[in-house]
Amino acid sequence: MFTGIIESVGQVESLQPLGGDVRVRIRTELDLSDVNLGDSIATNGVCLTVIAWGKDWYSADVSLESLNRTTLGQWKVGQKVNVEKAMLPTTRFGGHIVSGHVDAVAEISCVRHDARSLYFEVTAPAALAKYLAEKGSITVDGVSLTINHLRGNILSLNLIPHTAERTNIATWKLGTQVNLEVDILARYIERLLLGDKAAEVSNESKLSMAFLAENGFLK
Repeated sequence: MFTGIIESVGQVESLQPLGGDVRVRIRTELDLSDVNLGDSIATNGVCLTVIAWGKDWYSADVSLESLNRTTLGQWKVGQKVNVEKAMLPTTRFGGHIVSGHVDAVAEISCVRHDARSLYFEVTAPAALAKYLAEKGSITVDGVSLTINHLRGNILSLNLIPHTAERTNIATWKLGTQVNLEVDILARYIERLLLGDKAAEVSNESKLSMAFLAENGFLK
């Protein structure tokens, strides 16, 4: 698990195709002295398992699932990425609960300055809109952020200079693809509301306004 508070900005050093998968190597200034084989490191919000590491680098194998569900398949050598080691029980919880399991790829649809802050609008896939809430938490490229305003599936973010300086956010431009992870609590609440119907096999959620009214959640 992670908190979404970025510890370092790393750089993609190599991308090696291996039998349909990819092995990625990240160069970072992050302290890796306490990293062990099999540890997790969130890289642009993607939970990667360390298979090899040195003083200032680590490598991980990336599955087809991760390549298809994240921006990792678009990464280039030299690209800047946000890096965070898995949290410890003693870690100060500065962000929110982040699993590193990316839900979808979203797109930066507006970029402008707002006083000293940076203002962004992110267009999320319509299917994720139900998990978004104004003033709720969202993880964008591994960064724990607050949704300031929400219009359907378009969420707005205001980032203070400190956040922009300590992450790769300064590289975001109109059309940039980013990894999106919704608040994990929203997903569990959805399953709980389904009750026994959660066991039914389906490719789509059965949670709807009609379902909530039928089962006494709405009056």
